[in-house]
Amino acid sequence: MDFKVISYNTLHCSDWKGKVIDYDKIASVVGTADVIGMNEIRGKGTNPAYEPQVEIMSQKLGMNGYFGQAILFSGDNPYGNGLLSRYPILRTRTVPIPDPPRYLCDKYKETRAVIDATLDVGFPLRVLVTHFGLNPAEAANAVDTVVSLIDDTPTVLMGDFNLTPDDPLLRPIRDRMTDTADFFDDKGKLSWPADEPTMKIDYMFVRGLDVVSADIPATVVSDHRPYEAVLRTRG
Repeated sequence: MDFKVISYNTLHCSDWKGKVIDYDKIASVVGTADVIGMNEIRGKGTNPAYEPQVEIMSQKLGMNGYFGQAILFSGDNPYGNGLLSRYPILRTRTVPIPDPPRYLCDKYKETRAVIDATLDVGFPLRVLVTHFGLNPAEAANAVDTVVSLIDDTPTVLMGDFNLTPDDPLLRPIRDRMTDTADFFDDKGKLSWPADEPTMKIDYMFVRGLDVVSADIPATVVSDHRPYEAVLRTRG
């Protein structure tokens, strides 16, 4: 069985150039996927700009959804990652990524997390959605957290890692999983910024699945380009 997965840093479901929330534009980018991992997603908060974005997108696309809160801004405005699935979602949890000491962070620091979900695709499929921090110490903690979650279950790991492909911090993940970027038709594909990308910081790794194809389409809605792959179950 083949199924399509998209990882997308949505900039809280924004039209980056238009500077407005635009759920229809985001849906036009991800709507062909069976499984969608989303970064920079808002939950329902006291600020009117904080809407239940996963719920809105799940209703728009007719998919199951889960919001994984990483942080509360201004005390009561949730922010984190999202998961949408055309398959039943069997289990979910949000795993916090430990914050490093502030003295190790010379860039903006923000508490991060990993969505750890199990989908029923005819067998249990593990889906991990995350967004790494900007500081190397944050990324190191994120890698340790992700690696601790990887087992022999067929798994998709995706998100904005804020690391370039040559970064040695990615090695523990590469040792355990297949980088779907190995299947690009053009190895030089980049993901950020969306209009004229200069780097690849978005990823999709798999374990126990075959990769049919992978791509970063030249799509400009969010400030990131979407990352998509067609995966195939084994056996």
